[in-house]
Order: sequence, then structure tokens, then C-alpha cells
Amino acid sequence: MLIEQSAYANRWRRVAPAAKGVFALAGFVAAFAAATPRAAIAVAALICLVTLAGARVAVLRYLRVAAPALFFLAISCLSLAFSVDVDVSASAFDLTPGGLQRVAEVGARSLGALASLLFLVLTTPLIDLIALLRALRTPEILLEIMVLCYRMLFVFSAAVHDTLTAQAARLGYATNALALRSLGGLAANLTLQVWQRASDLHVAAQSRNNDGPLRFLEPTFANGRRDVQVAAAGGGALIALALLLGRGCA
Repeated sequence: MLIEQSAYANRWRRVAPAAKGVFALAGFVAAFAAATPRAAIAVAALICLVTLAGARVAVLRYLRVAAPALFFLAISCLSLAFSVDVDVSASAFDLTPGGLQRVAEVGARSLGALASLLFLVLTTPLIDLIALLRALRTPEILLEIMVLCYRMLFVFSAAVHDTLTAQAARLGYATNALALRSLGGLAANLTLQVWQRASDLHVAAQSRNNDGPLRFLEPTFANGRRDVQVAAAGGGALIALALLLGRGCA
């Protein structure tokens, strides 16, 4: 929910989604075009600065959204840097040849790609993204799956909140034993509720003879062409900077 809250509350909410998509794509290109880890980190830092200072996304919210991805990136970097030698008597972790250099290259480019993705999702609501993907001729079946998953996230969140509130009101988490029992009941209840609500959604769609794509009112962007031009110029500058930094550090 933090992503959607930021997408609707940021300063660039009314900027054309095509422009933000162009800049995010340029960020991906710049991150992977950077010849050195230093250049890729510079690209990631610039995109992060644009997201925080330009779109005015809250720093704490940005860190909370990025934390899970950064955790998995750190685990992946460890798997690249070290190898496990398993013997009959013992096992050991050894630093792989060139492991640190590989970690620096992969980690820096991944940070650039992550910063680009966070820029796009934290400044663009999903409805605008779906409209952009529809304009790019994305298959309708994929868009319908995105919409249904998006809706079920809110259903799942509401079910979790209501169940936790009811359990806490009955002192379901007063002791460790009660907490473990309540968590089991929560998992079982959520499974049934989500399954039942998904079935109700399907029946409701069929009762309305809904045999076509799901449509929403899409906002209009008066300065769409100007926004795309500005984003293309900024993205081009970002790619050029990554190439220049890569050559300068080589």
C-alpha cells in the first residue's frame, strides 16, 4: 500500500505516464551501459535524487519500499562472492576468484535498475501504468490479470486488518501459545476469505455479461508531449553521463 500512497501523493502525479516510462527506461539503459561500478552507482544516486527531490517522495517511505529488494540483493551478492566447499568432515566458505569485482559490477547495475523501477512505481499509479501498457499494445489478458491481482491486494489487506483486530480484541496474542494459535487461525481464515471473495468477483463479472477487457476512466494529460520531450532529454543526459563516467574511470 505504500507504493500506491506514494504514487497518488507525489508531486509528479499529473505528469504523463509515458514521460515517466521513458525516463525509467533510460535509467535501465544507463545502469547497464555503465562500464564501471562507480558509474552505475552514480546513475542510481541521480535517479534516487530525482525521485526524492523532484517527485518529493518521502525518504522514509522510499526506504521502506526499497528495503526488501535491497535485502535480496545483498543475499545475491553474497552468493556471488563466496562459494561453499562441502567435505565429508567439514564445510567452508571461500572467496571466489574475482568475486568482489563481480559483486561490485552486478550490485551497482542492480541498484541502478532498482532505482529506475522505484522511480516509475512510486510516481505512477497502477491505473496510469495499465493505460500506458494498453497504448503499447500489451495483450489484454495480461492487463486483466494485473487489475485482478491489484484489486485482490486490497481485499487481502482488509481481511488481514479485520481478522487481526478481532483476534486482538479477544486477547488472542496475550501469550506465545495464544499468538501461535491465532496465527494459525489467521492463515486459515485468510485462505477461505480470499478464495470466497475471488469467487464472488468472478460470479459478479459473469452476471454482468463481462466478456471483454476491464476498462477504467483514464485521466488526460494536457502537457503529455512536453513531458515526454523533457523526460527524453533527461534520460539521454543520464545515459551520456553513464558512458562518460565509464570512460573516465576506465
